[in-house]
Amino acid sequence: MQSPFKTIGIIGKPSDPSIAETLSVLYKFLKHQQFTVKIAQDSAQFIHNEPESCPIDKLGQYCDLVIAIGGDGTFLSAARAIAEYDIPLIGINLGRLGFLVDISPNELPDRLSHMLQGHYIEEKRCLLRTRIIREERVIHEETAVNEVVIHRWVTPSMIEIVTKIDDVFLNSQRSDGLIVSTPTGSTAYSLSAGGPILHPSLNALVLVPLNPHTLTNRPIVIDDSAEIEVSFCQTKQINALVTCDQIEIPAVLISDKILIKKDPKPIRILHPEDHDFFQILRGKLNWSTGYHI
Repeated sequence: MQSPFKTIGIIGKPSDPSIAETLSVLYKFLKHQQFTVKIAQDSAQFIHNEPESCPIDKLGQYCDLVIAIGGDGTFLSAARAIAEYDIPLIGINLGRLGFLVDISPNELPDRLSHMLQGHYIEEKRCLLRTRIIREERVIHEETAVNEVVIHRWVTPSMIEIVTKIDDVFLNSQRSDGLIVSTPTGSTAYSLSAGGPILHPSLNALVLVPLNPHTLTNRPIVIDDSAEIEVSFCQTKQINALVTCDQIEIPAVLISDKILIKKDPKPIRILHPEDHDFFQILRGKLNWSTGYHI
């Protein structure tokens, strides 16, 4: 069967020598299978025969599939880099937890070969687009796969924020901050903060307060078509920090507004045909230990 893919990009965990062996095995396998292969520049150093490389944010222009080698953090970076190009992403897991990267190195090349022949499950996962508004002007925009977090920065005090959903007042709260998470991110920071796990197929977002002063402030799940507006209601000037996955937007002022909305373009993730979200939860979260069906 002819592969639906021709040019494949590889993104590895930047400056991490531990990826070298898996990266080399993958590169040799793909070249042997007659694929055109392009390596992200910061990973090309681990291939000895001078592979064709390009900046990570340019891979989407030349490839019709990208493979990320590392943990979920590497996968998130790869997803943001190719989001605008509408090409799929496969993850090879060298990390510890790995909710998104579900092929292990010892499954190469057999499992990957099967997928490259078209035997896979494709998922579309939503992204969040964040805009920082200052004096009616957008001063920063960023994309997140997992979550957007507004939290206090270099201050011992709580921040006081107001949240609106589609311009309708939801609540005000004093807390360490607020997490706005996609279903993908519901197994990340949101879960650690007490938020619910959302199935990836749900068209929903979850808002999770961080250490709220009032314990009745609880996580809430909303439709993912909504626009979320977060502003500050305190009078004392402090700086807040906004993070989009691993990307920091520092020095957000209390006069700023943060607008968060689902990006119109989702990311496309390819899984092996036997992919089972609930099995992943059981394995990663150590559920039902000792129970067998």
